[in-house]
Amino acid sequence: MSGVERRDISFPSGDATCQAWHFRSGAQSAPCVVMGHGFGLTRDCSLERYALRFAEVGLDTLIFDYRHFGESGGEPRQLFAINQQLQDWAGALKTARQLEGVDSNRIAAWGTSFGGGHALVAGVRDGQVAAIVAQCPMMDGLAAFIGAVRYAGLGAVTRMTGHALLDLTAGLLGKQGSRLPIVAEPGQLAFMSTPDALPGFTAITPNG
Repeated sequence: MSGVERRDISFPSGDATCQAWHFRSGAQSAPCVVMGHGFGLTRDCSLERYALRFAEVGLDTLIFDYRHFGESGGEPRQLFAINQQLQDWAGALKTARQLEGVDSNRIAAWGTSFGGGHALVAGVRDGQVAAIVAQCPMMDGLAAFIGAVRYAGLGAVTRMTGHALLDLTAGLLGKQGSRLPIVAEPGQLAFMSTPDALPGFTAITPNG
C-alpha cells in the first residue's frame, strides 16, 4: 500500500461492535474521510481504492462495516435497518475525531448509493462535519419504487412486497426473516435486477 498504514479498529454502536479500517496518510493533523457503503455491501467492496488515493493527498480514511454485516457484530446477520445504520454512522464520526493524528475539526462523511443518503442524514445530524460527499445517493423511496415497477414489472414488486410482509411477521414472532438476493439477472427476483446490476455488483465485490 505504498507506505500507507492500515489499522484495524472497532467502536461500539448500539448493542454491538462495528469493525473498521483506519488508513493513515502519514500527514500531521490530517483531515479524515469517514466512508460507508451502500445497500448490503461491506468495507472490502472496493472502498480501499479510494482510501489509498485520499492518502496520496494527505487525507486519512475510516471505513467501517455496518452492524449485522461483514466483520461487525450484530444478530441476525444481513439485517438492513436504517436507524441502526445511522447510529453506526454517528459512532464512526465520533471515532474518527478521536483517532491519533487526525484533526477533529476536519472530518468528512462520504457515502455511496444507500450510504450516500446515510452520509447526508448523518452529516446533518452531526452538525460538525466539514464536508459531505454523496455518490449516487439513495434519496427518494417513491422514485425508487416507481423505477422498480418500470424495469421489473408490477408482478415482481408485488412478490417483493409479499416477502417484506413475511419478513415483518417473522420478526414480530422472533423467527428467521425472509431473505432475497441483492442482485440478479433481469427477470429474476432480487432487490435489483436491471441489466447492469449483477455485473456492476460483481465488479466491486472481493470475488468479482
